[in-house]
Amino acid sequence: MLDRIRSDYDAAIFDTDRDQALQAVQVALDLGVDAEAIVFGVVVPSIERYLAEAAANQVSLAQHYLAAQIAGEVVEAMLPRFRTAPDCLGRVVIGTSLGDFHGLGKRIVGGCLKAHMFAVTDLGLNVSPAAFVDAAVAQAAHVIAISSMMVHTARGDGGCLGVRRILAERGLEDTIRVIVGGAPYRFDPRLYRQVGADAWAENGLAAAGVVRELLQEVAR
Repeated sequence: MLDRIRSDYDAAIFDTDRDQALQAVQVALDLGVDAEAIVFGVVVPSIERYLAEAAANQVSLAQHYLAAQIAGEVVEAMLPRFRTAPDCLGRVVIGTSLGDFHGLGKRIVGGCLKAHMFAVTDLGLNVSPAAFVDAAVAQAAHVIAISSMMVHTARGDGGCLGVRRILAERGLEDTIRVIVGGAPYRFDPRLYRQVGADAWAENGLAAAGVVRELLQEVAR
């Protein structure tokens, strides 16, 4: 039964058909499949397969966004149905760097992180370094994720450089890690070190793994 549901959900995700995906989930619920099985047996494996294939076949950013948003929406709908409260793997604040209004990549990553059971606070676009740090402290988040789609916003003081400076000033470098992403980092994979980030991720699936590693560093 779960194989059929997984197949139907996969087809919806690969077609970026939200209604079809939600229908597959509802069918599963009607058949008595529990929310945990839907999330960990259907949704998470499906988005991982989708992103892996999408990277190989150059699927558009819009399709990436829709697939990640569908996965995030389903996970959020399933959480109240869990028999026991699911473990949150960690808290992340995410936004675009100051001066950057390109939010599609950020929303893709946010959706993927939610699907992998991270609590995500999306700060939106054009976020100042101080706002990133303030939100991380307020949310008890140990990872700040900064998206930049332009070279000057990635390299400028309104991005990771500014966040790193504030973390140092407040004595927070040992408890908060910074991950970056976006086109400038794909063009130059060494750029993340130049702007003071702890890591970078090429896409949403990679971001989930990198964030998990960063959280483990903080916990040591």
